Amino acid sequence: MNLKTLSLGVVLASFVLSGCSSITMLRTKEMRAVGDDVIAKNDSAYKALSAENAALRAELDSVKAQLDASAVAQKRLQAEVTVLSNRMSEETVRRDTRQEEIIYRLDLLLGKSDKILAKKVVVNNGVASAVMEPDANAEKMIEAETMFNAAHSDYHRGEYKLAYNGFKQVYELVKKGEMAEGALYWMSLCLMEANQPAKAKTLLTNLVDSNPQGMKACSGMFKLATIYGNECNLDRKKQYLQMILSNNTCASTPELEQAAISLQEMLDFKSPDGRSATEICREQMR
Repeated sequence: MNLKTLSLGVVLASFVLSGCSSITMLRTKEMRAVGDDVIAKNDSAYKALSAENAALRAELDSVKAQLDASAVAQKRLQAEVTVLSNRMSEETVRRDTRQEEIIYRLDLLLGKSDKILAKKVVVNNGVASAVMEPDANAEKMIEAETMFNAAHSDYHRGEYKLAYNGFKQVYELVKKGEMAEGALYWMSLCLMEANQPAKAKTLLTNLVDSNPQGMKACSGMFKLATIYGNECNLDRKKQYLQMILSNNTCASTPELEQAAISLQEMLDFKSPDGRSATEICREQMR
């Protein structure tokens, strides 16, 4: 092998190596380009998916906020309905009580009108003539009726102390009978309005125990149930509600329906956490 041939071989080898190197560099660039393209596409897809997830999460948060707002609105509506129902119930009781008092006063006036004056026959010059003599008991009832009406008016004007003293005078004057019962009942209402439930409870207990069939017995028992309920003494409240339901005198009174509803609510009560109604009541009073 001469020098010329060897040189030719070296040149050819260099050319081949140079070509292979160029091909390798080209393929490397192509692979990098493909990789960059794949990465770009994946990055674009990821960004699109992230944006879609963010939009979906925002929509879910909006729906949750609407549901929460709806739940709050529903609770508020239920509370307003409950308050309105209680006000209507109180107004019904107040109206019925006022109507009872009016009817009672009319009956009293009609029943006693013929006894205001009693006839007495006297002889004058041999001629018998009839004169009118005042009946002491009728005069006392008229005086009591006047004081009762004045005290009743004071009560509805919010003058509870003045009304209490007026009803007390009526009771001390007549001592017994329907007007005495009415006076005791309204005295207890004055005490309740003056935030003295213990004294009101004593009067109402005496009223109910002394005449369980009386005109104000049913109203008195319902007021006692209310007071004991406010004190969280639910056993005594239940006792008085049951007394109303079992008392024939209460059959045609508004207290009968109110007692039935209240007692049913007590029987249906179930606490989610297993606590008794008494425990929950006492906790709310703290």
